[in-house]
Amino acid sequence: MKFKIDKFVLSIIIVVIAAYLFPELGGKSGPLPLERIGSIGISLIFFFYGLKLSPEKTKSGLKNWKLHLVIQTCTFLLFPLIVLCFYPLLQTENDRNIWIAFLFLASLPSTVSSSVVMVSIARGNIPAAIFNASISGLIGIVVTPLWLGLFLNNSGANYDLGEIYSKLITEVVIPVVLGLLLHRYWGTLAQKYNDYLTFFDKSIILLIIYKSFCSSFEENVFSGIDAFELVLIALAVFGLFYVVYFLTGFVSNRLEFSTEDKITAQFCGTKKSLVHGTVFAKILFPNPSAMGIILLPIMLFHASQIFIISFLASSISTRKEENKLSYVVENK
Repeated sequence: MKFKIDKFVLSIIIVVIAAYLFPELGGKSGPLPLERIGSIGISLIFFFYGLKLSPEKTKSGLKNWKLHLVIQTCTFLLFPLIVLCFYPLLQTENDRNIWIAFLFLASLPSTVSSSVVMVSIARGNIPAAIFNASISGLIGIVVTPLWLGLFLNNSGANYDLGEIYSKLITEVVIPVVLGLLLHRYWGTLAQKYNDYLTFFDKSIILLIIYKSFCSSFEENVFSGIDAFELVLIALAVFGLFYVVYFLTGFVSNRLEFSTEDKITAQFCGTKKSLVHGTVFAKILFPNPSAMGIILLPIMLFHASQIFIISFLASSISTRKEENKLSYVVENK
């Protein structure tokens, strides 16, 4: 099986290298107003997100409630609970910062486009994938700040939930609501130009990542992380994914889900959105230099989930095709 390097993952790597080589361009005294551009871009991302959401399809998707409950429970409860198990092991401030970054990853919503695409390749329940991927982003607006607030408030950090939800309302909720209200007029147009809107989304995300890593490199935030710790973080990311993937499959079997529903549960319940992660990090962590470490696990998770799920989706699809051919031959 041939693997192609995901262009977005490659772009992220290039952007991080550029931030390392030219941190002054995106730093505090940089020549471009990247902070303002990023804020406007975030609002537009969620406006287009609301514009593409179909209220009718969302309502009809509520029927398969067991599957939806499993996916959303894995996304917003199972992930964080696994990360919480390692909280007693924290010893240094650096350990705590990395753990917070993992808690942030664990509390994020699922992806939209890649979840649906991979479920489609594996021949799972596509309508359920669309519903869960879409509704996950809306749930995350409320749940993600709550998970982080449990620990950042106790640390004495400047984490004001009122101020954070105020930013989320102005930069995320209001644009989403406007998009939903205008769906009946411009929804078809948004779907028609979806590729261009996706390109815009990714461009804004790359800009925010560049800005964040410029600030981090300027202030030597990564000086406390050596190569060994980076390898441990990468292994922890892979481990987190596989534990959730296994447990989601186990629960799906116990609930006697169909093969299609099990595929959807495992593919949607194990994904985390880099788009939402980058946007939420900008709002939840006002200090730009801290965002480098905060975004590190989610960027590694994004790359690994694309690689692993692509392989699994292709393998499942091939196996299904072989079983189908074998059934046809046996019944001739």
